[in-house]
Amino acid sequence: MTQSILPPIADQTVLAQIDRLARRHDEASGLGMQAMARIGSSAEGLVQRLPGFVRSRLDGATRAALTRAFAAASRSRRVVRDRGDWFNRMTSTVSGAAGGVGGFAGALVELPFTVTLLLRAMLEIAAEHGLDPDSEEVRLECLRIFAAAGPMAEDDATELGFLAARLSVTGQTVQGLVSKVAPRLSVSLGQKMAAQAAPVFGAVVGATINYTFARYYQEMARVHFGIMRLSQETGLPREALTEALRLAIARRNRG
Repeated sequence: MTQSILPPIADQTVLAQIDRLARRHDEASGLGMQAMARIGSSAEGLVQRLPGFVRSRLDGATRAALTRAFAAASRSRRVVRDRGDWFNRMTSTVSGAAGGVGGFAGALVELPFTVTLLLRAMLEIAAEHGLDPDSEEVRLECLRIFAAAGPMAEDDATELGFLAARLSVTGQTVQGLVSKVAPRLSVSLGQKMAAQAAPVFGAVVGATINYTFARYYQEMARVHFGIMRLSQETGLPREALTEALRLAIARRNRG
């Protein structure tokens, strides 16, 4: 769909809500993000030093984690009620610390647990926006949020591309989208594992990274699900709202 055939948005109330979402998008890359970018940059070289068994399993492990995380996250929400942002961030922090203590092997074991925690946080936010966390639509949107790769990524062009193009929603399946998202996410997770495998400091680094990942994905979820809810409330196409958001983000970046 080209921008020229998208309906113009003139409602100032809607534009104000889009501006708030753009501000939230920027804030997601605020506190702690520069530190994460530095960690990610230093970890890029370390990724090649990861043990062969870790590198060979990372992409597959990420794919498997994404595939299984929906069922695990949904089950956990039926057993333990939603606890909110702070609880999810702290749980993710503890998971990162435990993975850091265990070195490379511990980090690999921690990976699916962390992905499930991040996904559960997204599903809670979907419910907070009045959406059905068990719907295919919400699950696809969660995968698009993961496409942002995480706070260690220096370039958000891919994430903005996902926002703008919506990956041709029609006919897209969860498994099809997993195959697109997993390689990019596995790079970010590989950087995370390399950074938290440092002797002595692994637990501290793992906890810090996981806390920042949780905060980042929670904020990105509010942006994505905010667009979905706004579309439902106004009847405007999501593509038009997404394009308006992209332009609002671009204006803030220029400013």
